[in-house]
Amino acid sequence: MDEQIELAIEELTELSKQISAVKRTVMMNFTDVLKMKAEVMGKSKPDGQFSHTFTHSSSQKRITLGVNTIDAYRDTVEDGVAMVREYIESLAKDDNSRALVNAVMRLLAKDQKGTLKASRVLQLRKMAEETGNEQFIEGVRIIEESYQPTVTKQFIRAEIRGDNGEWVSIPLGVTEA
Repeated sequence: MDEQIELAIEELTELSKQISAVKRTVMMNFTDVLKMKAEVMGKSKPDGQFSHTFTHSSSQKRITLGVNTIDAYRDTVEDGVAMVREYIESLAKDDNSRALVNAVMRLLAKDQKGTLKASRVLQLRKMAEETGNEQFIEGVRIIEESYQPTVTKQFIRAEIRGDNGEWVSIPLGVTEA
């Protein structure tokens, strides 16, 4: 058993080094492409774009480069949330409007980790703009400015077209292979 463990650890360590080297090379090779994309297309988000997919001109191969992120906010987010809550709660005049207020308030609900979901904040912004209410708009602006996503891992996903035209992932991890 010890002999097999030693052999497996040796081989897996070498595989890990090879994967790291290839990942580094691919990311470096796409540096200029990413710069060109930023110049031509502009950034899609104020904080930058977290993933980029590039499809070969034959439409048979594609690569996605990116980073996984976790939603995170500065402490000022609570000020924005309080402003939005105050405005939304002021709208509840009867049972029907209370039901609508409760639905909107769910957008401010935090997940199990106590974090607001960025996608919900986008929905709130749209609502705020539709109402034109300065307090609502300002509260959402404070929430958005408090947003500081935390980058967790950099990834590369490679895919090729299958026989039926579907995208098939090239397994790049030990678990997937």
